[in-house]
Amino acid sequence: MAEYWLISVPGEKTLQQSWETLNNATMRNQVLSTNYKFAIPDLKVGTLDVLVGLSDDMGKLDIYCESVTRKIAQYLGETLEDRSDKLQGNLQVNGVDMVTYLTRFQWDLAKYPIKQSLKNIAEIIGKQVSQIETDLKTKATAYNNLKGNLQNLERKSTGSLFTRNLTELVKREDFVLDSEYLQTLLVVVPKNIIHDWQAKYESLTDMVVPRSSRTLFEDDENCLCSVTLFRKVAEDFRNRCRENRFMVRDFTYNEKDIADGKMEISKLEDDKKKQYGPLVKWLKVNFGEAFSAWIHVKALRIFVESVLRYGLPVNFLAVLIQPHKKTTRKLREVMNQLYAHLDSPASQDAGQMEIPGLVGISNVDYYPYVYYKIGLDLVDPLK
Repeated sequence: MAEYWLISVPGEKTLQQSWETLNNATMRNQVLSTNYKFAIPDLKVGTLDVLVGLSDDMGKLDIYCESVTRKIAQYLGETLEDRSDKLQGNLQVNGVDMVTYLTRFQWDLAKYPIKQSLKNIAEIIGKQVSQIETDLKTKATAYNNLKGNLQNLERKSTGSLFTRNLTELVKREDFVLDSEYLQTLLVVVPKNIIHDWQAKYESLTDMVVPRSSRTLFEDDENCLCSVTLFRKVAEDFRNRCRENRFMVRDFTYNEKDIADGKMEISKLEDDKKKQYGPLVKWLKVNFGEAFSAWIHVKALRIFVESVLRYGLPVNFLAVLIQPHKKTTRKLREVMNQLYAHLDSPASQDAGQMEIPGLVGISNVDYYPYVYYKIGLDLVDPLK
């Protein structure tokens, strides 16, 4: 997904003139970017002290809103089982894709009334996104537990014969049932020593029924064999099996337990299907809510920083810039030259400087114009 720059520059005689100056510079020799006007309403300025405090708070809120937006997008991708093509179609905001929403941004007056102070608007957004994050944790935990329980049961029905559920591999007729003296055991035998089993099992202990062993199932590595013997020698038989690398599985044939196990899997599958639809719908709706809140925070930040940087009365142009491929460096040079007069140090090496006063922080993005990056690559492909 594309990277966008949200910038502001001070107004000239008119904002239209500022717009034309920027467009001419970025398209003079080659088209370096696509530019969009970023509409910001007439927000209440407040006092300088409030603005300075908000500047720091907005930075933290920006990071928080982005993180929650990314969490929702990531979890939606996991719920849709990582089909990236399917995921992108579901990442919508107010019925449109992220790019359309961002490039045609309009302030939501109903959710965030501009008659409120900047601090109140920020608090409204913070509480909204915090509630979304809380609900996400609750819903994700419930669905993950359900999915995990189902996966555990499904995993037990596959995999190695040493650990898998044996109920689907055996039948009633494979066992001697309801006998006071006899018992049928199930033994896992590695294929490479199956001949040892066939030669030895009758003599591992006394009281093993001759020729009672049958191979009930086999995979690539092991065989599942049955053997019938007297109950009183069963423990001794287990120990002798272990000495010979044969493993007796703990298994008792019980039709009720088998039926209950199948019913549990069926119930979990039904529960997962029932939760899947509402969960996906919730994730889609609240992704849009979180993304919208995040972009509104960007708008608040650009407003606050522009007033602090350029002063009063409020007179600045906010622009969303989409750099074209392989033109980022050239675009940055052009813009730094264009706005070098706003801040003399900026005419030096563009954008990667130590800023006095920011103790312990170096290589900070700093330009003569107000700048924030917006990245729409919200899902980590490695996860």
